[in-house]
Amino acid sequence: MEVISNNKTGTNTVELEVKVGAEDFEKALQESYLRRRKNIQIDGFRKGKATRKMIEAKYGETFFYESAINSIYQKAVADAIEDQKLDAVDVPDTKVTDVSKENGVTFSITVTVKPEVTIDGYKGIKVEKTVKTITDEEVDTEVERIRNNNARIIDVDDRPAKLTDTVVFDFEGSMDGKPFDGGKASKFNLELGSGRFIPGFEEQIVGKSIGEDFDVNVTFPEDYNAKELAGKPAVFKCRIHEIKGKELAELDDEFAKDVSEFDTLAEYKADLKNKLQEHANDRADAELDNKISEKLAELVQGEIPDAMTENRVNDMLREWEYRNRYAGVTIKDYLQYTGLSMEKFRETFREPAATQVRLRLGLEKIAELENIEVSAEELEKHYEDLANQHKQSVERVKELIPAENLSLDIKVEKAFSFVKDNADITTAEE
Repeated sequence: MEVISNNKTGTNTVELEVKVGAEDFEKALQESYLRRRKNIQIDGFRKGKATRKMIEAKYGETFFYESAINSIYQKAVADAIEDQKLDAVDVPDTKVTDVSKENGVTFSITVTVKPEVTIDGYKGIKVEKTVKTITDEEVDTEVERIRNNNARIIDVDDRPAKLTDTVVFDFEGSMDGKPFDGGKASKFNLELGSGRFIPGFEEQIVGKSIGEDFDVNVTFPEDYNAKELAGKPAVFKCRIHEIKGKELAELDDEFAKDVSEFDTLAEYKADLKNKLQEHANDRADAELDNKISEKLAELVQGEIPDAMTENRVNDMLREWEYRNRYAGVTIKDYLQYTGLSMEKFRETFREPAATQVRLRLGLEKIAELENIEVSAEELEKHYEDLANQHKQSVERVKELIPAENLSLDIKVEKAFSFVKDNADITTAEE
């Protein structure tokens, strides 16, 4: 591979003219012949036994050109980018400009490169940190939630249903007297007050008794995912089979012993308050980091290629599917359920993706301006942490993540810490 020319054609685009010589092209042609010959029939020869010369004589000298070019294309692009030391983010266009057995193949390759950005004012960024002090009332609310989660479920047959009860009931929905898809179920379990059904449905079950037949009249929300039902009134004929209530434990020392390692309710509440305060502090720190990140992203100046945002959107889509894998929800399932198109779904990620790209570029620039370095010891420690986190050997992690990439990630982390340490942070009570 030889780079014949390197021309900057735009702020973030470079056009390379790259040549793969005749010898390498011939090797690719021969490899293409060996891969494909088993599927080629020539009269007078068994399938797969014809020589390359015979095949080219019958079908033309260029018969193997396309598959040979495809086989050398990716390596030629990668080698050219590395040879020219380009920080490529996309290769939007590649054209074959010349091809022959005598001269090999010449490509014209358009490369989108990482932009050069500037950032000023990152020292002394003014941000407000909102802190929250957990009150005794909030502790009592959390204790009540835990008490409800640990309640004993009992069958109820001496009173009507009330909020927090679970009812086992049949329902059949109709619109203008006609049933609709998905509007019918038998012996369905529903906790009243959970908000699982459309607004107004659960409240109309309150006060109804076992064996009672009754109608629930509701209107589907305007933004309901089934468009044929959105904004329309419906009637559900219902019948309750069972009512299950909650029997709550007394709030005493025995309750504390049952749900924790503490012997008294007072000790349990004190520990719970500390944990809630830790969570509130962590949340405040995370919100502060977000505020700093947003302000940093706004300070970045430069022309950011759309390809970088689209690449980040692709990453975020993969992350979304990974997070939802245990629930068995794929993007295809989600689109079908919500009625969104793929492009509309991608659009929801574009703004945060663009912010993240600008932030990353800004932090890389700060690392450069502040001469932030990563020691060999720091790099090795991060490899060990990643190996432990993903239950892999350090050697395997090093194979997957080049030292140059991990080193840059560490510099970015250190650059953010530098900005945070030098920020003008005021605090306010929530």
